[in-house]
Amino acid sequence: MIASSIGIFFGSFLSLFFFRKVAHAINLVDSPNERKHHKGRIPLIGGLAIFVVVFSYLYTFPETISSSYIYLGCAGVLLAVGVLDDLLDISFKLRLLLQVGISAIMMIFAELILFDVGQLVGPFQLNLSYLGYVITVVAVVGAINAFNMVDGIDGLLGGLATVTFAAMSVLFYFSGNTELLAFSLTIVIATIPYILMNLGIPLGQRFKIFMGDAGSTVIGFTVVWLLLEGSQGDVKALSPVTALWIAAIPIMDAVSTISRRVKKGQSPFKPDREHLHHIMLRLGVGPKKTLFVICLMASVLASLGIIAEILAVPEYVMFFSFLVMQYLYYRVMSRIWRVTVKVRRFLGINKKPRHQSVLTSK
Repeated sequence: MIASSIGIFFGSFLSLFFFRKVAHAINLVDSPNERKHHKGRIPLIGGLAIFVVVFSYLYTFPETISSSYIYLGCAGVLLAVGVLDDLLDISFKLRLLLQVGISAIMMIFAELILFDVGQLVGPFQLNLSYLGYVITVVAVVGAINAFNMVDGIDGLLGGLATVTFAAMSVLFYFSGNTELLAFSLTIVIATIPYILMNLGIPLGQRFKIFMGDAGSTVIGFTVVWLLLEGSQGDVKALSPVTALWIAAIPIMDAVSTISRRVKKGQSPFKPDREHLHHIMLRLGVGPKKTLFVICLMASVLASLGIIAEILAVPEYVMFFSFLVMQYLYYRVMSRIWRVTVKVRRFLGINKKPRHQSVLTSK
């Protein structure tokens, strides 16, 4: 296990350097503009480099997850389309249609469907029956776009993805599911080199890279795939409600952001600067402190989900607690600009901070 982990880690590093050269050759780069505040042309190959390594591992050990070749096909299509989107800026409607199609393939051929939601609303088992197909599509499309939306500052998408996959690793460990444990850890280990290079560690800003839509979409899809594998069937590693807690920040931020946009009569997927990381930057918190605080929040919430799972806290208690937390998050974020002005005045922050590598999130 140690030898394979070292191989995955350095394989990911080599993959990043290789695809970095490819990115410059084919112009797969992100250039600064009025809403992207970074310096230079940054290669958009983080996700491509990570998942080439992850796919190679899964192709070598196909028994790691069920229907591994279906996963490889679906995730491979998402990865390829994500690269094309980074190059050509594909219509969101087309990408949304593709995500629905991928959901259908996953349900039909891999038979991964959210039927059993456990004791979600009360002390009794709830089976969604045919509604499960609709909810599964919503979950897949929602997860893909939730992780895409948080990709706004250096290290954040990689950090939140690592928190989620690490939390799943813990749950798979306690449930004795060594195959899913190995796959989750593979993704965590392969992502670490990306986070380091995204933050300019240890080679500096010259070797900086971004994840790209290719990476964020596959991350979201993989999260849903593993959560369905772990929460459905006869042997369960986690309850469906625990999934909300281990991916809490991306979910809450996406739901809150989309709700605000719809309320304003805007497109749910119109880019803006009203995500949690933007708010923290507006308050004068630096990018690295913002990254630390948000990842810490995600880790705390994921830990609460894990502890509740281990201690068998009633699922409906955790579900309604999450709904309350989501509501409070939405209410605060809906009024955050007024709060921001007051906090900045109180702290004496008058100048707008300058931050590099800050993007307008999706």
